[in-house]
Amino acid sequence: MHALFWWIANNTYRWWPDGLWLRLIYRLKMGAPLHLRHPKLFTEKLQWLKIHDRNPEHIQLVDKHDVKKFIADNFGEQYVIPSYGVWSSFDDIDFDSLPSQFVLKCTHDSGGVCICRDKSTFNKSAARQKIEHSLQHNFYYWTREWPYKFVKPRIIAEKFMDDDGAADLTDYKFYCFGGKAVYCQVIANRSSGETIDFYDREWVHQPFIGLNADARHAANEQTKPGDYSQMLALADAISTRVGSPFVRVDLYYIRQRIYFGEITFFPGGGTGTFTPSEWNRILGDMTVLPNK
Repeated sequence: MHALFWWIANNTYRWWPDGLWLRLIYRLKMGAPLHLRHPKLFTEKLQWLKIHDRNPEHIQLVDKHDVKKFIADNFGEQYVIPSYGVWSSFDDIDFDSLPSQFVLKCTHDSGGVCICRDKSTFNKSAARQKIEHSLQHNFYYWTREWPYKFVKPRIIAEKFMDDDGAADLTDYKFYCFGGKAVYCQVIANRSSGETIDFYDREWVHQPFIGLNADARHAANEQTKPGDYSQMLALADAISTRVGSPFVRVDLYYIRQRIYFGEITFFPGGGTGTFTPSEWNRILGDMTVLPNK
């Protein structure tokens, strides 16, 4: 019965109304009903925002190519990771013009990323398969994250960012409520035992893990970036300019410089879990929804 349901869902989900589809997915993933009329939990309020917060500017903000212009124009070119080109198809990519190291990613989803550390050994066939699969996928239909419905599927190549030879970049994801960065989610060691930790504005470690049931804390406290106060100020400024009740602003701190990563309105599609679970309600209380 379960397999039959998912076969039906996978073949009909594009035609389901947003509210009905979100209620269904929320029930299946969270094991609880979705309260859209009077949402209280953080995950419930994110679903509410999918339906009611439809600012056309958000389309540019989730486009991994176009958001760079938004950041450069409003906050400064120095925060933008340089791009080498943007193309509509894999065959259009001019690999001869690219440096030995680069990153390919799709502009319209969160999974189409290929990292090239050495162009002479880069598996172009595997990259083609991954990129072309992503180009055919509209991120909106499964999660109903409205802005993605209108992002043009493209491919960008951008500078490979190396932090003094570290295997992975550390992600600093600022959870911003009403224009203020309240928590910094630090994700480290993605390729060798990923850890997730939250810190407040004073870099005090928080007792919860959010939106990933399998996540674990790092064994030791993460080192606070040298320009943490400037990172907070930038996250505050970006979230204030965006103007949504909640937005996550992702930054990097590489070789003592701050770089912008991306803007996310619905982390994990808004259906992840918190440990301890009461933090779903605590962050929900911080998310002040406007009148419809």
